[in-house]
Amino acid sequence: MFTAATISGSEVGSVIAPPVEYAVAVDRFLAAAELSPASQRVYRIALTTWAWTLVDRASPVGASRRGAAAPVVPLALIDGADAAVRLAAGFAAREAAVGARTANRELAILRSALTWWRARGWIAADPTADPTADLRRRAAQPSPGAEPLTDDQARAVLRLHAPLREQALWHAVYDTGGGIERILALDVPDLDPSGRRTRPTAPGPALHWRPATGRLLALLAAGRPSGPLFLTDRRAPRDTPARHRCPVTGRGRLSYRRAAEVFTESTQGLDEGGRGWTLRQLRRR
Repeated sequence: MFTAATISGSEVGSVIAPPVEYAVAVDRFLAAAELSPASQRVYRIALTTWAWTLVDRASPVGASRRGAAAPVVPLALIDGADAAVRLAAGFAAREAAVGARTANRELAILRSALTWWRARGWIAADPTADPTADLRRRAAQPSPGAEPLTDDQARAVLRLHAPLREQALWHAVYDTGGGIERILALDVPDLDPSGRRTRPTAPGPALHWRPATGRLLALLAAGRPSGPLFLTDRRAPRDTPARHRCPVTGRGRLSYRRAAEVFTESTQGLDEGGRGWTLRQLRRR
């Protein structure tokens, strides 16, 4: 998280009319923050999630979270008598839905914004500091169902209708048994299609895969002589290092966080608990 020291100098000490809407306060907070584009996105999603809590409504989760129109929230609600109670209930709901690690991160982001808004006199209180509300960091617990998927479960995953990128990644994770971060770090030239393995020039021990996986990887790399094998959906920011950017499409290397998020969302229908499985569970026993 960042403090006032990481806010642009022109912002500190300047007189700005207090915003009426929470969303406007969020925009100003993020505009003044020295954050990377990826961090800006994470902060905005977290702060938008808290908007639902402030109006006592459940935040969308999973795939429904993207594109959901956030409610219109008066910033003054933060100074309301029941703000701490609502935030505590929302925090508990988020922990149950996404786990302690993510809920803790979102709470820290909210506290950063509250501190910045209070310094400008836009709000008077910090409801997250209310001693009567249970808004303390949660201890991360092992995720239920963290055991590797059974063969039947893994086959069900590999039969899912999913984009080519996901199909290729999931098959590679299951077939090779290699570290997921290492698989995501592969570049197109690291593949040896005829040998169905990584080339000797690729870092680490060779990864081997079956014909079906080889066909998916070849399709994924088609038309791209170099650059990351697994790419993001959007073009990479300008400051992305060349080794993490595709010279043909301009898209960046897929992150583990995004790959894991997509996997969990995609497997919610297969998991009896409806939470979805983790990408690490797909690795062979």
